[in-house]
Order: sequence, then C-alpha cells, then structure tokens
Amino acid sequence: SDKRLAKLKPRLARSGLSNVHPARIEHERDTKIKRLAGKADRVLVDAPCSGLGTLRRNPDLKWRQSEAAVAELTVKQAAILASAATLVRPGGRLVYATCSLLAAENDAVVEAFLASHPQFVLTPASAVLARHGIDVAGDTLRLLPHVHNTDGFFAAVLDRKA
Repeated sequence: SDKRLAKLKPRLARSGLSNVHPARIEHERDTKIKRLAGKADRVLVDAPCSGLGTLRRNPDLKWRQSEAAVAELTVKQAAILASAATLVRPGGRLVYATCSLLAAENDAVVEAFLASHPQFVLTPASAVLARHGIDVAGDTLRLLPHVHNTDGFFAAVLDRKA
C-alpha cells in the first residue's frame, strides 16, 4: 500500500535506520522479487490480515469480517509468505507478522509454510528478542491487548538454513 509505505518513511527516519528499502510489490511475479531472489539478509512480511488484533481501537471491525473473508486472506498470506521466502539468502531471516489474533492467520500459515519449505526453521522469538533485552515467552511473538496494553500482534521468525 502506497499510503502505508508513506507513513513508514518518518518512522524509519526516527529509528535511525538507513539500510531499509521499503518497496511496494504488486503481486508474486513482480519484477522486484525476481531481481532480489536469494539476496536479502532480512525480509519482513507485514501480511494483509483481518486486523482483528485492533478491535480495541476499531470495535466495528468485528461486523466487517467473515469466515469467508478470513479464509480468502489466509490463501493470500500463504502466497505472499512463499513469495517473500524466495528473496531470503541462505542464512538469512524471514519475519512473518500480522495484527490478528486468529490462529488461522498466524500459526496455521506458519505451520503450512514450514511444512512446504524445509529450508526454513522456526527460530524462537523469545531467543531473538532476549538478545535485545526484551523478555517474552514462546516460539512466536504474541502481544495481547489485555496483557500488553497494545493492539493484538503476532510475529514468527523463520530462518533459512545456510
């Protein structure tokens, strides 16, 4: 989304990062993907999702989602994740993230991806974040509104074997 990428620019400036290159990708066969195949150290998939992790801020969202819409999204999420995986170099890292709390959009997508991509392994988020002084439990990152006072959020760290 061009709108979301535009909002990212000031956030990147505040973070002090200079080696991040956000790019809008139109579809799985976009030329940007082909050009970067197997070259990226890190790839973040901020997957389109139901957004149900933001219910606290957007309570009307629950009336705009359906099982069919979520099922459609999971197909899209799986395709995006598989496509993004082609960018990751051996020894690189792929992070899959959503602002959903639904297992269908999170755990199920990651489990299916790992089953069909044996060159990737799930790296415990707790171990990755502990190196940065952040204490969380579990193999995946799960932020819950009632526990963490944030939107609901999910992330899985997938490392490509060297």
